[in-house]
Amino acid sequence: MPGDDKFKGAIEGPKTIPVTSPIYLHPSESPNLNVRHIVFNENNYDLWADAVKNDLDAENKLAIIEGRVKKTVCDGEEETIELVAWRQCNAVLRTWLRNVIDPKLHPSISFSQPVDEVWEELHGRYSAGNALRVHQLKNDLNECKQGSDLVNYSTMKPCTCEAAASIEKECEEEKVHQFLMGLDSKLYGNIRTNLLMEDLNINRVYDLI
Repeated sequence: MPGDDKFKGAIEGPKTIPVTSPIYLHPSESPNLNVRHIVFNENNYDLWADAVKNDLDAENKLAIIEGRVKKTVCDGEEETIELVAWRQCNAVLRTWLRNVIDPKLHPSISFSQPVDEVWEELHGRYSAGNALRVHQLKNDLNECKQGSDLVNYSTMKPCTCEAAASIEKECEEEKVHQFLMGLDSKLYGNIRTNLLMEDLNINRVYDLI
C-alpha cells in the first residue's frame, strides 16, 4: 500500500549484530574474562597459543585474532553498528590477551594495535620454529656432559646415498650449536638469537661473530 515504506523501519526494528557473528559480544564476555589460565611467559608460546586459540574458537572469536574479520570490512563513511561492534570486540579481545600474558612482557607488546596485529606480532616474535628450542635443549645437554665430545667416538661411515646432503647439513648445524653455546651470553646473546633464526652455516656464523 502507498505509504507503507515509512513503517518499514518500525516493523523491522533497529539493526542488530547477529549472535552468530564473531563481532557479537554476549553480555557475559566482559574485558575481565580470562579465556585461559595458562599465562604466556615467553618460553611457552606454542602451548599457550594453542590453548588461547581453542578457547577463542569456542567463543566464536578466533576469526578476529586471525585477521579474517577486519575493521575495513565494517568501515565506511558512517559510524555503522558493525564498526562500533568491531571496535568493542577488538578492545575486549586485546584485554583478554593482556590478561593471559606475563605483566613483565607488557611494555614490549603494542596493545594499541588491532588485536589481529598484536597476535601476529606475538607469533612472529616468539614462534621462531624449532631452532631456538633445539639450541636450548642442546645447551642443557652441553651442561651435563663431562668434557667429552661425542663426535670423537662416532663410528658412523660417510654416507653416499640420497640422504648425504641432509646428514651433512645436520652435522653443520651441530657445529654451529656447539660454537654458539661457547659464547659469552652477555656479549653475544643478541647476535646468537639472531643467528639461530637464520639458516645455520658455520662460515656465516664465524664471519658475523
